[in-house]
Amino acid sequence: MQGLDERTRDLIQRRVLKRVNDIPSLPQFVIDTLKKLDDPKSSAQDVADKLSRDEGLVLRILRLANSAYYGLPRRITGVSEAISLLGFKTVKSIVLAASVYKFMDGSFTGYALDRGELWKHSLSVAFASRYLAKKIKGLDDEEAYVAGMVHDIGKIVLNDYVRFGYGIIAKLVEDDQVPFMDAERQVLGFDHAQVGGLIMEQWNLPETYMLAARYHHSPWELPEESKAHQVFVDVIHVANILCLMLGVGLGADGLQYKIHPESLERLGIADVEVLMSDLVDLMAKVDEEMVLEDAG
Repeated sequence: MQGLDERTRDLIQRRVLKRVNDIPSLPQFVIDTLKKLDDPKSSAQDVADKLSRDEGLVLRILRLANSAYYGLPRRITGVSEAISLLGFKTVKSIVLAASVYKFMDGSFTGYALDRGELWKHSLSVAFASRYLAKKIKGLDDEEAYVAGMVHDIGKIVLNDYVRFGYGIIAKLVEDDQVPFMDAERQVLGFDHAQVGGLIMEQWNLPETYMLAARYHHSPWELPEESKAHQVFVDVIHVANILCLMLGVGLGADGLQYKIHPESLERLGIADVEVLMSDLVDLMAKVDEEMVLEDAG
């Protein structure tokens, strides 16, 4: 079939790479806060001092500490006390979530996602990833939460180019039964997972986040040297597909993906329907989280 000519495709590839390089890095105070959270010598007050530069983050941490989830008998008013209560891992998740929210809350018409839908899908996958990771010995559930949250971040860059080439991509998908991501790659030279991996590298975030973004649709392609993270990537892959199956953030490409059977096997998941039923209850918590974001 007739696609984009080679010159146009090359131009798109160059522009995609430039867009990735031009994406603003995380604010310096966020990077400093993350370093404090990773430093075993840090106290809750040390972290609170760093966070004090962002009133929105402080309010968000206080709201979570006082939420029904914790059911505390008294109100927490000090951010240092809230950090002690929540723990450094949870605070790290909050900081990263607030940092990427501004990139992902818009509308992404190339993927047929209205405003807020990409963010809702990302949060849903984050919650589902944390839920799955808690069941597997040796996995960090908060790290899985963040990886789930950023797995689709490549769409923020590729959106405009998918919109430009959508007619050709859709024709490949519908007429030739080509998976949407393969069609992205054929037409544009990149798919959103590749671009997501590049963004994670650009932000200098941990390798696990990069791998989750890069291989969340293709866990079987994980390179041999990264196999130690196979189960982690499987968690994000399964969480993502289950959320799509539940209709959260389907967009243009959501129905084009299937769960890799070996991922289910490695995670010890025998009954997907039971797991989906469990995840339905989690979606209500996602709605609460989005209310917190809008309030922040």
